[in-house]
Amino acid sequence: MPDDPYAAAVIDLLGVLAYGELSAFERLCADAALAPTLDDKAEVAAMACAEFGHFQQLREKLIDLGVSADDAMRPFVAPLDAFHASTAPADWLEGLVKAYVGDGIAADFYREISVLLDDETRALVLEVFGDTGHAAFVVSKVRSSIEADPRVAGRLALWGRRLMGEALSQAQRVAAERDALAALLAGGGGNGGMDLVELGRMFTRITEQHTKRMAALGLAA
Repeated sequence: MPDDPYAAAVIDLLGVLAYGELSAFERLCADAALAPTLDDKAEVAAMACAEFGHFQQLREKLIDLGVSADDAMRPFVAPLDAFHASTAPADWLEGLVKAYVGDGIAADFYREISVLLDDETRALVLEVFGDTGHAAFVVSKVRSSIEADPRVAGRLALWGRRLMGEALSQAQRVAAERDALAALLAGGGGNGGMDLVELGRMFTRITEQHTKRMAALGLAA
């Protein structure tokens, strides 16, 4: 790990994002196996491919920085695996909601942090979390399932709320436990940091985005 606190923070951030994308690829591959139709299987497989493409971008950036992706990701394997173990979907629909809502919360968190980064790294983070065009597929499938059986709406709404709490707790925990990331949030990156008021506003914005995603799915936040 470099002596420069900002460089260390960037490596930590890229490491957690890389492992997050690799984990998303693995989860979506498993979800594809549960798809009820071949078209659905193909759509989820395409989502998995997009996540793996993002992983490759992050890995290449780490290599450019002279860091092994394996070394950068390793500190985050246990906490991210624990998060996914605690939020394992029970079925196809819960998997879709997790891919849309759960991953969306994480994306919002890291997009917010990106304002503290240099231009090149920020552009990469925003590109990785850009819309891959698959959100419409998830929204359509969940809404049509609710129309076919309105009883699933309550269960999925509870699932979405659980994902919100778990995802925010996990993101905060990772940032707090890594000294370089904590220093970045506090202003160690040269682009200013976030005081308690700004942190509060950030989490308010993340919550608002979560509410919008849940509404798009036809679910109460």
